[in-house]
Amino acid sequence: MTMQRDAQPRAHFRSFEESTREDWALIMGQIGHTQNMVADNALHLLRLLGSDHGGFPVSRLEHSLQTATRAERDGRDAEYVVCALLHDIGDTLAPFNHPYIASTMVKPFASEANHFMVAQHGIFQGYYFWHHIGLDRNSRDAFKESPYYDHTEEFCAKYDSPAFDADYRSAPLEHFEPLVREFFADRRQPRG
Repeated sequence: MTMQRDAQPRAHFRSFEESTREDWALIMGQIGHTQNMVADNALHLLRLLGSDHGGFPVSRLEHSLQTATRAERDGRDAEYVVCALLHDIGDTLAPFNHPYIASTMVKPFASEANHFMVAQHGIFQGYYFWHHIGLDRNSRDAFKESPYYDHTEEFCAKYDSPAFDADYRSAPLEHFEPLVREFFADRRQPRG
């Protein structure tokens, strides 16, 4: 018999093939609790970004805070601000693939435009520096036909690219915590 670490009931199958409708009712009954853990986990990952600067003028956390602060001060809505805050959350998990970590996190909760922006910001951001490292700065032009091209280009130009200023006064992470919690809250409607 396996010891349970908590008082939550658990299913009893050893493989999905053995699972029952009752097992899945139990699991689906707990999905809201699991989803409500996402905000805590996202905030934890953001805090971890504070311990690394990767050679940049500011820490990865400060860059994220500056990006979100700039967007918020410019009047962007809460969803956009959260996407700005989270856009580099995967930097220390997968530096070469970090946009896809963030875009996967935000996809169920963000508009198509904001999801595209987060997913493709790395390529669009390359316009500002890829020519210095031997890459094609115009790689973003592959997305010229996308209805979200201008949206993503503007994000990089106005908020992401200038967010490495050591003298900029960004809002602290605690300021954005309520927005992150609301963004990731379990919004499923109870089934009738």
